Amino acid sequence: MNMGENIIKKTGSATPLILMIATSFIFIIYGLLFVLGIQMDNSNRQTASEKALNIAEAGINYYKWHLAHDPEDFKDGTDNDGPYIHEYKDPQGDTVGSYSLMVTPPQNGSTIVTIESTGWTKEYPKVKRTIKAQYGIPSLAEFSFVSNASTWYGAGITVNGKIHSNNGIRMDGTNTSLVTSAQETYMCGSETGCSPPTQKPGVWGSGGDSGLWQFPIPIIDFDSIAVNFDAMRTAAVDTGLYLDDSNASGYHLIFNSTGTVTINKVLSTSNIRGYSVPGQGLGALGLGGCRDTNQVINSETLVGTYNINETPIIFAEDDLWVEGTLRGRITVTAVRFPLTSSNAVIWIPNNITYTTYDGSDILGLVAQNNIYFAKNIPDYFQVDAILIAQKGNAMRHYYYQGCGGTQNAVRQKLTINGSLISYYKSYWNFGSAPDSGFRERVINFDNNSLYNPPPYFPTSGEYEFISWSEEKN
Repeated sequence: MNMGENIIKKTGSATPLILMIATSFIFIIYGLLFVLGIQMDNSNRQTASEKALNIAEAGINYYKWHLAHDPEDFKDGTDNDGPYIHEYKDPQGDTVGSYSLMVTPPQNGSTIVTIESTGWTKEYPKVKRTIKAQYGIPSLAEFSFVSNASTWYGAGITVNGKIHSNNGIRMDGTNTSLVTSAQETYMCGSETGCSPPTQKPGVWGSGGDSGLWQFPIPIIDFDSIAVNFDAMRTAAVDTGLYLDDSNASGYHLIFNSTGTVTINKVLSTSNIRGYSVPGQGLGALGLGGCRDTNQVINSETLVGTYNINETPIIFAEDDLWVEGTLRGRITVTAVRFPLTSSNAVIWIPNNITYTTYDGSDILGLVAQNNIYFAKNIPDYFQVDAILIAQKGNAMRHYYYQGCGGTQNAVRQKLTINGSLISYYKSYWNFGSAPDSGFRERVINFDNNSLYNPPPYFPTSGEYEFISWSEEKN
């Protein structure tokens, strides 16, 4: 073997090594390209995912706009159930994606509408994001107190919730939320403790947190939010319970903790005399002074026992007595037609309480005229309800020697968990001691009733945002 042959052989033996290095290099390049491709795809998908979320939000905003123009349309302007699919376009008019909407209308008695929007891009239609949002129209139950008349909150009362009057407010008690009046100033008379009448600011007094007093603000139009009694009566006939004129004294409703209500016809009553403020005590009738109040039930007969979950509304064309422990959601209404008579009332002779306080239980008491707290109520008297005295007020008469007597005239504590909405000034205390009324009063706003009030309760305003969450796909 000569020198040339030896060189050739050495050169040939390097070829497999070069091939191995080249092959490895190619695998590495392809691997890097593969990894870069995956990273690029993941980056694009991440971008598409963020865009899908923005598109889903656009779907929510679209339907909020839709409800602002047609508050009762939950089918996107169609007669069909969802989903409702819309293209999403950029400012230049090019389609960049789509969103799909599912709309759940409010349940019975609620104003809460649930909108579920799923968005995706045109390039990555399988990359989707879903948002669920809730909107609701606030009810008047957002307030602890609403009145069309001047009101006086005396020492010894604590109000944990908003207070509003279309006239003036004297606040000598404790408030933990806003106190608002529609008046810059008003003429304070005997109804708010001024003699002779004196001009006062819209909200004034010696109590409360004055930093929470606001006036003047727009009025709450009682006519525009008036309860639709005709609609309530129709609903009671169709889905609830309608009670015609008893041709006696009225009806006695006793709520049971088992989720039922027992109804008796009141055959006869006993009289207790009590004092009411002239012009307010009997609402539109304008009668006041020491008068007969047939508030004590003497005899009654059973009408029946009914399940609350099957009876969302009870409508009576007569006076009512209401008490007991409620399980469920219901509205009770006392009205006489024609409405100009304005004399149907509700008596509360005993405690009304809920079994739970998570929103599952809620009671609406709606009287065409007044809601009365009886004389012989428990020493610790509690009312869990949203109260509306459409053309009257909520009150407890003044009991003194010569007008009902002093026995049980003074009670230790009144607690209302809910709201009180009245046309006239509501009142139950007389004298500073007091001579008749409650030594302590606590009114607690029921947060669960803001967007989920009792069935068929009036609402006002537009849909407001409640909650937002992203759902898993």
